[in-house]
Amino acid sequence: MKELMTKHFSKWASKQKIPNNELAVALAEVKAGNFEANLGGHIYKKRICFEGQGKSGGGRTIICYKKDDRAIFIHGFAKNEKSNLSQKELNAFKELAKILLRLSSEEITIAIENGDFIEVKS
Repeated sequence: MKELMTKHFSKWASKQKIPNNELAVALAEVKAGNFEANLGGHIYKKRICFEGQGKSGGGRTIICYKKDDRAIFIHGFAKNEKSNLSQKELNAFKELAKILLRLSSEEITIAIENGDFIEVKS
């Protein structure tokens, strides 16, 4: 199974100083069925710790996830920035998920080589 993040998400995670192993743990929890919300359309909301903080005060991530296929971090935000996604944002993420889940293995490899996706490594 491919575990990835978009370039946009990678920049946000780097700015928040979220270690790669924390992202890997979050994906393992999603795979095990431990997440805050299934938003439909293969979109999941998962809490994540910021450096020196717990999950409750940390960040929220939006993950495009299809069991046994791929998981892609597509968006992140701090809890103190906003409480939740707007309906417009949710609809946009669902449309993005449709596109991301249609990508072939070859297209994903090319996207990784181009730096559009970054692999999550534990």
